[in-house]
Amino acid sequence: MSDRPALADVAVGTPIGSRAIEVTRAHLVHYAGASGDRNPIHWNDRFAREVGLPGVVAHGMFTMGQAVNLVTDWVGDPGAIVDYGVRFARPVPVPDPGAAVVEVSGVVGAVDAEAGTARVDLTVTVEGARVLAKAQVVVRL
Repeated sequence: MSDRPALADVAVGTPIGSRAIEVTRAHLVHYAGASGDRNPIHWNDRFAREVGLPGVVAHGMFTMGQAVNLVTDWVGDPGAIVDYGVRFARPVPVPDPGAAVVEVSGVVGAVDAEAGTARVDLTVTVEGARVLAKAQVVVRL
């Protein structure tokens, strides 16, 4: 795609942007239906509290998928993603009513000119606390 950043134009420390993502209970219901993950911690406050959570929490894979959209939008082609990995650091509580706000920002953490790739390091937080750790996306540029 013509919007794709050129490898020569990125360096370690190059920011790729940031965004705030609102997550509501409705998002969790839709994701549960699409993914088949109907675990009650994602829709039942009583059950979530009984297992030690603060209430209903977002699916980890939902959060991971929403976070990587920053990179796919920057690179202009989801097919450019070579690898993506995270460590789930803490749950994302989703209030009712209201929404959780997931803050995502990205910066180029490494460039491999020989492979034609860059690694984007994502910072993913809710209320200042990291919810995804070691969130790294390798893209072919």
